[in-house]
Amino acid sequence: MASASKRERLTAAAQRVFHEQGVEKTTLADIARVADVPLGNVYYYFKTKDQLVQATIDSHAEYLGNLTDELGRLDSPGKRLKGLIDFWVSGRDLAARYGCPFGTLTVELDKREDGLDQAAGEVMRKLIDWCAAQFRSLGCDDAPDLAITLVGAYQGMAVLANALRDPSIMEREGHRLGEWIDSLG
Repeated sequence: MASASKRERLTAAAQRVFHEQGVEKTTLADIARVADVPLGNVYYYFKTKDQLVQATIDSHAEYLGNLTDELGRLDSPGKRLKGLIDFWVSGRDLAARYGCPFGTLTVELDKREDGLDQAAGEVMRKLIDWCAAQFRSLGCDDAPDLAITLVGAYQGMAVLANALRDPSIMEREGHRLGEWIDSLG
């Protein structure tokens, strides 16, 4: 159990540091420091930084699965989509400082062609597919396109909030997205 805990701490630290600094600027020593473990312990669990990147992608995927499961308990697709928007807006201060935690990682990894780019893209695809299923349940014929619009709007508002260091952008645009969802159902 202690080893799973240390591995989870290292993964959480990597996720945080990758978000704040980017993958390329981050060293294993940075991650060890944030996780509060000796550098040698990092190598016990992860032989390379890319293994930590993969663990971070897997962690994002697990978190997305848990989030969509939780949102799935809401009694209508409109409420589920608006719950997702509320979740995004709740992270406005972090997005204003560093951008979307997963979007920034995905964009950075897309500059590489080593499989990690595709792994990150698969997680983004799961989010889009979940959104499309909600739009389909609302009776929208163009559900896949609406899902792209929604996720794209979130990524755009996160980029703008970050570029302008203005978390209120997330609030305003989140409100508009909620009104848009209401207009569909």
